[in-house]
Amino acid sequence: MEMDLLGYETGAPPPQRVTAQGRAIAFRESGYDNQRVLVLVHGVGSLAASWGPQFVSLPQHGLRVIAWDAPGYGGSDKLPDAAPRPDDYAAALGDFVAALGLKRFVLLGHSMGALIAASYCRRDAGAHVEKLILASPSSGYGTASEDVRRQRLESRLADMAALGPAGLAEKRAGTVLSPQAPQRALMLVRAVMREMRPDGYAQAVGMLGRADTFADAPGIAMPTLVVSGTGDGVTPEAGCRRVAEAIAGARYEPIPGAGHACYIEAPGPFDAAVLRFIGAA
Repeated sequence: MEMDLLGYETGAPPPQRVTAQGRAIAFRESGYDNQRVLVLVHGVGSLAASWGPQFVSLPQHGLRVIAWDAPGYGGSDKLPDAAPRPDDYAAALGDFVAALGLKRFVLLGHSMGALIAASYCRRDAGAHVEKLILASPSSGYGTASEDVRRQRLESRLADMAALGPAGLAEKRAGTVLSPQAPQRALMLVRAVMREMRPDGYAQAVGMLGRADTFADAPGIAMPTLVVSGTGDGVTPEAGCRRVAEAIAGARYEPIPGAGHACYIEAPGPFDAAVLRFIGAA
């Protein structure tokens, strides 16, 4: 059996794979015997293994924790459409949870993963998702000017092309954390970024340019929590608050001092907010 070095570095459980509508989806899971399910959806520069702290802590509160590698990431097949939209990733997420036989679950998406989760919940209308958590949500660039969209997307793609995953990890890992983030958080972010696939990353970056979370917000009907770090320089807190305001009845909770990858940088306060919201504390 191939050694799971990424799992060793991050504390995440070993990867598994499931076939969903003919495509392979890789995922990691802990708390197998627990009844309440939490599905985690990572961001554009991440992988399922980034949730290492949550895989350890949350099952202690009765949760079964499942995180996928999004299409084109880790061991997951890319989406067939060369220019997918958020709905395509949301449909893949639906195929994934169906392949695992999940009937009811709490859904938590971070950054780009929040965008996918919002799209999924608009489609789901509460049939499967009992509660939704959007962490440091990206709203996408679908309504931005052409110049802004091009600048944001081309800089990401140019860095990947010039530096590769390892170089990108060295350059960008610190940008998703606050200046005071502990060294272990920086090491975890770098370890995960080094394992990104350029093809899947490019596909997801393109999707960000076609996305608009605010278009999905009115269709989200389940109880929703939005969290973000007050030191987030990627999706600043003011924008995250606007996402919460756009969803009927949504709550907002800050993670003091944390940067964009708040669940990695401040897992204690982040997990506590999650547990309070879903009633598992």
